[in-house]
Amino acid sequence: MWHNAWGLGVGGFLLMMVMMGVFWAAIVVTIVWGIRQFRPRDPSTPGGSTSAMQVLEERFARGEIDAEEFQRRREILRGGTG
Repeated sequence: MWHNAWGLGVGGFLLMMVMMGVFWAAIVVTIVWGIRQFRPRDPSTPGGSTSAMQVLEERFARGEIDAEEFQRRREILRGGTG
């Protein structure tokens, strides 16, 4: 009496199992995406970092260092001896 209640058979049972897996996978992916999307970015992590050259350029633009210091440090960052 209960072996085929909705007429789905074995194929329907397998389909329900696959869909349940897809459902839970979607829940997990959504949670992971939400955590990664809305957490504060750490500047020391890849993708959220500011390069040393950008910091140097910003300091020069703000007037914290002069042109000579900027040139010297830029040369060091590019691999020169300075």
